[in-house]
Amino acid sequence: MRPFFKTWLTICLLLPLAAHATNREQRLPNVNGYTTKSHVSVPSSKYKKAGPRSPYLNVSKTSKNKSSLVPPMASKESSNVLSRAVNVLGTPYRWGGSSPSKGFDCSGLVKYAFNDATFDLPRTSNAMASGHGEKVDRKDLKPGDLIFFNIKSRRVNHVAIYLGNDRFIHAPRRGKSVSIDTLNKPYWEKHYVVAKRVLPKEQNTIQVVQR
Repeated sequence: MRPFFKTWLTICLLLPLAAHATNREQRLPNVNGYTTKSHVSVPSSKYKKAGPRSPYLNVSKTSKNKSSLVPPMASKESSNVLSRAVNVLGTPYRWGGSSPSKGFDCSGLVKYAFNDATFDLPRTSNAMASGHGEKVDRKDLKPGDLIFFNIKSRRVNHVAIYLGNDRFIHAPRRGKSVSIDTLNKPYWEKHYVVAKRVLPKEQNTIQVVQR
């Protein structure tokens, strides 16, 4: 991907983050031929599968009510995460990869974007979904949140970074490269499991002490 296009895309994606203080959904520009639509909140129950309850969805009513109270990531931190992710658009998928030179798998891209110096994340998507961050409802998603999927498995095995307006960036699979996709596609709606808001190390420590 040309450096000029990456720079333009990064600027267009990060400018709306200045409006984080409001509750309005940010509208992002047309990317890869996809034109955004007005955001429509979808009941979270739509994403619950029949059969045994998923451990990622085992949330009490009290926890659900608190979902909208989870503070969003600081604007500067969110901008840094999205910038690092967008700047590697087009990098080939590679299982176990976590750098632009060697390629990325899904969790490797997340680790790279979030930067271990600021955030403390495990290496696999399943571990990220199981024990890190605060759960948030889909209707409360903010840029920088992590969204998790189960593909050909009952367990979480794929993770992406939410960009806003139902779009996300991820490293899909072998033969593909880091790209932007939308949650509105039936495929991703079917495999959507849960979303988490990751807090920086210092902020996360403060929350643990206050509990």
